[in-house]
Amino acid sequence: MRDQGYLLDNQHAEAAARFDALSALFDRWTFGRIDGIGIRQGWRCWEVGAGGPSVASWLADRVGPAGYVLATDLDVTGLQAIARPGVEVRRHDVGDDPPPGGAFDLVHARLVLMHVAPRAAALRMMAGALRPGGWLVVEDADPTLQPLACPDEHGPEERLANRIRSTFRALLAERGAELAYGRTLPRVLREAGLVDVAAEGFFPLSSRACAELERTTIEQVRARLVTRGLVTEDEIAQHLAHVASGRLDLALAPLVSAWGRRPEAPHDNA
Repeated sequence: MRDQGYLLDNQHAEAAARFDALSALFDRWTFGRIDGIGIRQGWRCWEVGAGGPSVASWLADRVGPAGYVLATDLDVTGLQAIARPGVEVRRHDVGDDPPPGGAFDLVHARLVLMHVAPRAAALRMMAGALRPGGWLVVEDADPTLQPLACPDEHGPEERLANRIRSTFRALLAERGAELAYGRTLPRVLREAGLVDVAAEGFFPLSSRACAELERTTIEQVRARLVTRGLVTEDEIAQHLAHVASGRLDLALAPLVSAWGRRPEAPHDNA
């Protein structure tokens, strides 16, 4: 039986530090992609599975007081501080709940859909929430494209890191995560009826933020890894010491960013 539910709980003591590491790694990439589709003042945006506040806050700055940003997640604990006029925070399960009302100029999700079991239905709902001409931007990892914590596996420290990364991937798969989802994004956006679809990949390697994300992720799942007998407590301690030393060239799975536009209504092209 699959062990259902998101593995990396937003209530965990390391969750805020993990969100900070994700922000340091990916925000510049995400913001460049959204700037590239032409976000401007007055847009209505839906940030799906927001987790931390950085992307929703940036969107609010971009759309200005004439715009609107809806930030949703299963757990909105880390989002309450960004609520203000023009920014709404709402608990929402993109895998189960009906779409929020209104039509959006932009719907964005990062590192969300690979963890959602009914991901095809969730993506169709997100695409359906766009106004004609609106943009959907979906970013997800693809751990099967690059499964290693240390691609340069030249010693025992790297081999231990890679073995622990393998056990973490096994836990994700048991929770229903689709580890090859990132590569499918261009196709699934076209299948959802979007046009002007394109995609890019980003591969972080050997940075302080990679090390911090590794540390916080392992701290969040260490009890499950040990309880399942996948690794020992001593091996976890050794690995975290290696991470802290700065000697490991840690990598992440590629982040695939894909975007597409809902076709204009026929009368708009007349």
